Amino acid sequence: MDLLTNLIPLLWANDWSYLFDAVALVAIVVLPSLRRIGPSEIGLLIKRASFAQLTDDSPVAFNGEAGYQASLLMPGLRFALWLLYRVEKHPWVQIPAGEIGVVVAQIGASLATSAKSAIYKSEFGNFTDLSAFVRGGGQKGVQRPVLPPGSLLPIHPVAFLVVTQDRCYGVPLSRDILGEDGRFGLEPEQFNVLRIAPRRGPDNEAVVDTVGIVTVFEGDPLPSSQIASRLGEFKDVEQLERSNASDSEVIETIFGSKNLLHNNYQDFQAFLDHGGRIGLQHDPLLYGAYNLNPFLIRVEIAPMLVVRQGEVAVIKAYVGMATQDMSGVDFKFGSLVRPGHRGIWQEPLRTGKYPINPRCYQAEVVPTAILTLNWADATSQAHNLDKQLKQIDAKSREGFVFAIDLQVQIHVADTKAPRVISMVGTMYNLAGC
Repeated sequence: MDLLTNLIPLLWANDWSYLFDAVALVAIVVLPSLRRIGPSEIGLLIKRASFAQLTDDSPVAFNGEAGYQASLLMPGLRFALWLLYRVEKHPWVQIPAGEIGVVVAQIGASLATSAKSAIYKSEFGNFTDLSAFVRGGGQKGVQRPVLPPGSLLPIHPVAFLVVTQDRCYGVPLSRDILGEDGRFGLEPEQFNVLRIAPRRGPDNEAVVDTVGIVTVFEGDPLPSSQIASRLGEFKDVEQLERSNASDSEVIETIFGSKNLLHNNYQDFQAFLDHGGRIGLQHDPLLYGAYNLNPFLIRVEIAPMLVVRQGEVAVIKAYVGMATQDMSGVDFKFGSLVRPGHRGIWQEPLRTGKYPINPRCYQAEVVPTAILTLNWADATSQAHNLDKQLKQIDAKSREGFVFAIDLQVQIHVADTKAPRVISMVGTMYNLAGC
């Protein structure tokens, strides 16, 4: 408006030279400085020169220094003086359905020597507020949260890299930051949302119930006596023992998952804050879909323990408190322990489905119905315990050799199953296989 007000008297006086100078000024300075940023783009400002210089190792300028600027141009028609700024257009970060995005910060404080990922705070949000990230003490390197499917975010392309299955958003400041394949050496399928669901068995007919066995790659070391991390260790079991709780109550507590404390490993910062440790995890994942950081977490699918009617499962525990034999002085064949201790549990699991970790607990299924074992060509249809048994070769006094079919019936009471397993190891050993 001011320009038009000044031009009108000049035009009235037929002094066209000033008009030509003004038009030339607009054509040379103003028009090239107008930048159209698309609806799914951001404009990265790069300042050409400045008397101020960056004083730390940050690649991004917050106080007008030369180089990449912290502020971004949002979609629309924007002005950035071309003599002072160069503008690069970058797409918004978009995570496809069924995939996740791993965030890598190229700005912030350095990680601790033993750390593999950066501490996360709630004020960091989804990493769109660069100033809040820096003020809050954000760190360089892999960030613990991942971006969920469907995310569409204007993330600073120099401060952060976002790695997905098919591409990397942002400007890597080093060729080696993401590895040779651009994905930290991870496989493309590791950037998919993890789904745990029933699966078809080897015969493609029976449906197998499954759980996810979790291994974590960051955290404090495990105690010397443990092979898996359980939040709070087994202090809750100790408390139940002091209160004279039954074995069944203890078992329910041991298999009761603590995954709600960290949203099923999806909130990795909460996992560490609650005392999570590196390595194999005690609590598995149940059916569902999970957004897990593949740089920090690996999940292996394993079958769920199913105890059918007419069976019990004797548990051999490799984790828990120290072994304390509860079998008594009259039992001379090994030891039995209360649930929560390492060893063979004195209380078996009865009919049901149990989401136990097979790396921590080995289950020996013991039939409690009357079993018929055939030392013959025929085998039982109810079990496979006698599949290796053959006819017994006998020799008469006269020297004739002949085969004898033998049939034996055995019965293992459910309360005696742990003692039987402690004595013979497995049911196949009991059958003489």
